[in-house]
Amino acid sequence: MLRSRWRTASIAAGWRFPSDWGVPEVDAVCLSAVRRGDLTGVLSQLGRARAQAGAGLDETLTDLAALHAVLTTNALDGLIATDPDAAPTPLVRAAALAWAEASFGDLRSAEATDNLTNMTTQAYLRTRLGEVYRQSARLGLPAAETHALLVVTLDLSTVTGWPRLMAMVLVADALREIFDGGESIALLGPSVAAVLSERDPGFGDRALSAGWLITERLKVDPQLEPSRRPALRLERLPATQEEARDLLQSISRA
Repeated sequence: MLRSRWRTASIAAGWRFPSDWGVPEVDAVCLSAVRRGDLTGVLSQLGRARAQAGAGLDETLTDLAALHAVLTTNALDGLIATDPDAAPTPLVRAAALAWAEASFGDLRSAEATDNLTNMTTQAYLRTRLGEVYRQSARLGLPAAETHALLVVTLDLSTVTGWPRLMAMVLVADALREIFDGGESIALLGPSVAAVLSERDPGFGDRALSAGWLITERLKVDPQLEPSRRPALRLERLPATQEEARDLLQSISRA
């Protein structure tokens, strides 16, 4: 009930992408709140997760304000008014510092792959895109003519806990099986993956095969029923590398 009320209040307060709200750290915060434990540690984890998922600091703190409003309001139904300035300073500090550390920490220690799914990170994919654009400039061809970006999105808005994490592990496994020729497979968000591939005659068939295989893999867990039909779309690479980086950021929050 707490999780549901918090999600509703956060979306009403301005959370932009409902599908990426329910990260595992949300469950940890709810459990700690129900047990009346210290929230600073779990909110630090949540702030870090929000930054890694591409949420801005203002959006992250508004989400925290929504949690505080839910915890301090007795009404169980109806919209809950969220005051961005009402959350206690220690909680705001914990979430904000963790968000900043994840966003602007030492880039030299950044991992190239996600520990759980073993897909590459968004930072690595940005690096790969830079290489693609430099190669395209040397060939005198637009990047959109030499490479394609396949985006895979799952609707995990009703999935919680371990099954939510397992869903992206299954997506990663399916993508690696289909795209096994040196393509870059990256995790862009909690429910978004992408494949950067050279454009060749077999790319369309591989994309269709990936959609079918992901659907089959998701059938192993009944809790993933809403996610059995992944959304696949082809994103045309823009004219410049800077625009491509903006595109990745936009996709990560879809």
